[in-house]
Amino acid sequence: MSPLHIPATPSSPEVEFRFAEQRLSLRGESFPENAAAFYNPVIAALREFLAQPAAESTLTIEVSLTYFNSSSTKMLFTLFDLLDRAAADGRRVLLLWLHDAEDDTIREFGEELMADFPNLDVELHAVDS
Repeated sequence: MSPLHIPATPSSPEVEFRFAEQRLSLRGESFPENAAAFYNPVIAALREFLAQPAAESTLTIEVSLTYFNSSSTKMLFTLFDLLDRAAADGRRVLLLWLHDAEDDTIREFGEELMADFPNLDVELHAVDS
């Protein structure tokens, strides 16, 4: 599979999925006019990737979003649900949740992910702005 790269816009995050490295990253802000249209290609690529035999290495998802709206949240939950099911089936999945050290809202959302997706290995990382 060829790497997937979607450049950031003022309302959507940069997406980089390096299949060979088993690394997906989302960076920036996420409030596109149509969240489903933006995230559907990412979810489709993830489904295709997960349909392949699992490699020995860990699939790492790095999320560094400074803001996301409710429609983006719904699409992120769809993405995380796919990952959680893959982890339940034995694939090693690490979710790195990066948040501004002073942003309690984004940190708390990461904490909620730990409860909502128990099969994911979620690590919260505070970063200085």
